[in-house]
Amino acid sequence: MIICGVELTGSDAVVCLLKLEQGHFSLPECKVRKLTLRKNHTRADLQQFQTAFADLMAEYRVEKVVIKERMPKGKFAGGAISFKLEAAIQLISGIDLDVTLLSPALIKSTLSANPLPIPFADTGLKVFQETAFVVAYAGHMVKG
Repeated sequence: MIICGVELTGSDAVVCLLKLEQGHFSLPECKVRKLTLRKNHTRADLQQFQTAFADLMAEYRVEKVVIKERMPKGKFAGGAISFKLEAAIQLISGIDLDVTLLSPALIKSTLSANPLPIPFADTGLKVFQETAFVVAYAGHMVKG
């Protein structure tokens, strides 16, 4: 199964694909590292973002999207635009896509019980993709 881990920051959706097959993980080559919502973020811009995200998921046959949940208020609150991006991803239709949110606490406890099999530095991914990679890994490890 291929999972797409997503970290929403500002107007960007940073993505990382992670495949688990017969107990072995692999990182499928992906031409996209992040998708960005235009600054105006009009209805048309949101629809364009949603279509681009859906097309990427369909192209790589992603079955599940796991998004790192952001807090709605407080010191580490997510911005309004990131919640729009989350909604756009959750409302994708036309393809069979399971979209799940994972809280930082659940990600942390999952990593504690199932440490990463390799150091992030050995993945070959860009530094800014680390959280998306960890979210994808936790998405594979969480049962349910």
